Amino acid sequence: MYLVLVLKSYIRMKKKIFITNQYMELGGVERSLIGLLDAIDYNKYEVDVFLHRHTGDLMPFINPKANLLPEIKAYTTLTRPIKDIIKEGYWSIAFGRLKAKWRAKKYQGNKTNAAIFQYVADETTHLLPQITSKSYDLAISFQQPHNLVCEKINAKKKIAWIHTDYSTVKIDVKAELPIWDRFDAIASISDSSSEAFLSTFPKLADKIVVIENMLSPEFVRQQANLEVVNIEGEVKILTVGRFCYPKNIEGAVHICKALVKRGVPVKWYAIGYGDENPINKAIEACDMHNHFFILGKKANPYPYMKACDLYVQPSRYEGKAVTVREAQMLCKPVVITKFPTSSSQLKDGIDGIIVPMDIEQAADAIKDLLENQLKLESLIKNCQATNYGNLEDIEKLYNLI
Repeated sequence: MYLVLVLKSYIRMKKKIFITNQYMELGGVERSLIGLLDAIDYNKYEVDVFLHRHTGDLMPFINPKANLLPEIKAYTTLTRPIKDIIKEGYWSIAFGRLKAKWRAKKYQGNKTNAAIFQYVADETTHLLPQITSKSYDLAISFQQPHNLVCEKINAKKKIAWIHTDYSTVKIDVKAELPIWDRFDAIASISDSSSEAFLSTFPKLADKIVVIENMLSPEFVRQQANLEVVNIEGEVKILTVGRFCYPKNIEGAVHICKALVKRGVPVKWYAIGYGDENPINKAIEACDMHNHFFILGKKANPYPYMKACDLYVQPSRYEGKAVTVREAQMLCKPVVITKFPTSSSQLKDGIDGIIVPMDIEQAADAIKDLLENQLKLESLIKNCQATNYGNLEDIEKLYNLI
C-alpha cells in the first residue's frame, strides 16, 4: 500500500506536457517532432501526443514513452478531401473549409497563399470537440492550425512553433496576429526564422525563443546502416523533401540538365512524396529521363544519403531544412540554394556551399565543386569534426514551463 502511494505521488510530481501535430507523414516537421520526443526526460515529464490523423510512415518512430492519444474522427476532417468528409456527414466542417477557400481566393486571387490555413482554423475550430479534459503544465502547438491549442486544451502555458520562413509566404496578418498573441511563447527553429517572423509580426518580439530542430546524429547514422542501397551513377546527387512549391524539386531537374550540358556524368535522385506533376513535366521538357529519377517515399532515406556523392537542397525557401543537417551528420558535401534563411543552415564554404538560385549559376558552382577534390574533402572533414546533435536544447523548453 505504501509503495502504491509513493508511486502515485511520484506520478503527480511529473510535469504534464501536451503536443499536437497533424500527422506523421515524411517531412522535416515530423522528423523534428520525433527528435523532440526523444529528447524529453520521461522520468520528469509526462507527455501526451495528439495527432489529427494516425497516418504516415513515421508513426513507428514516435517514442513509446510518450502517450499517443486516441484519434478523434472530427479532427481528421481538417486535412482529408472535402468530398470524403461530406459523404461522412461532416457538412458544417466541409462548409467551413469551402468558405476558407473562398476567403483565401478573395484575399489574394488565384495565387497560392498560406492565408487559407488560418481561415480553415477560423471557420472550423468551433465545430470541433475538446481534445481532452486533462490540464497540462505546457501545451505545444507544433504545427498549424494553432487555434486548436488555444481553444481545445487547458494548460498553464502554451507555445506555438514556427517551421517556415515568414518573409516568403503570403498570410493574412490581421487574421493570424490575435492567435499568435494568445501564446505565452513562440518557438522558432533559427535566428533567421525569428527575424523573418518578426518582420511580419514585430509586436511579438518578446515572445520569441529559438529552439532549433532537435536531431540525434547517432539515430541518423544507425538508420543509414540498416540497409545497403545501390544507386547508380558516376556522380550521384540526392535531394530529399516533399514534392511541393517551396522545395523546388522541379528546379533541380533544370540544374541537372545544365550539369549534363556541361559534361558532368550525373545521376540525380529525388526522395519524397506529394505533387509529382511539375517534376515529371520538367523531366519531360528537359529530356532528363536518363539522369533524373523520382524514388518516391522512403521511410528511411538515410541509406540513400550515405550512398550519394553530393546532397543538394534546391529550395525556394525554408525555415531550416532538417534533411540538410541530416546529410551533414552523415558527413556528406552539401549544396543549398541561396534562399532567404540559407545563412542559418550552414557555414558557406566550411560545411557546405550556398549557390545562386539562378539555374546556370547554380550548375556552374556545383560543377566547380565536383571538380575540386580538395574542397570536397574539406567539406567532409569539417562535417566529421562538427557535432550536429543538439538534444540539450530541450532545456530551453523545460525553462518555459
